[in-house]
Amino acid sequence: MPAPWEAGPKVRRGDVRAALLALLAEGPRNGYQMILDIEERSRRVWRPSPGSVYPALQQLEDEGLVVGDESGSSRTYRLTERGREHVAERPDEAPWDEVARSVPEDRHELRLLWGQLSEAFVHLTRTADDRQVAEAKQLLKRTRRSVFQILAGD
Repeated sequence: MPAPWEAGPKVRRGDVRAALLALLAEGPRNGYQMILDIEERSRRVWRPSPGSVYPALQQLEDEGLVVGDESGSSRTYRLTERGREHVAERPDEAPWDEVARSVPEDRHELRLLWGQLSEAFVHLTRTADDRQVAEAKQLLKRTRRSVFQILAGD
């Protein structure tokens, strides 16, 4: 059985770059849109951080493959002619499918459920009254015990 940190997606070196180029081949986008598109196309398995996306975009710009245009408070990127040629030479380099497949289906669903629980928890911490907080604490304690019972086996 893989360790908990091994259950995450396997993102290889260069995957962010390949994903950005593949998206820009479809049309101009800003960095945030590309992050969301990668997350959606990987079935919510992979959401690259801004700390990996924006340096990759800067590198692509330095290489002359993309150009960024200022529009309001956002910067929209598009492929240059050289970038289009580069992408045309590598038509099958959209890595989100492979990254999504790197997480077993049952773990994928477990991760989605955890994300949904996390959203509920954030909402609870912002809006709950004292009674609701006390109930949530008890629920979390019971849930933790139950998870360990599952891991202990029959």
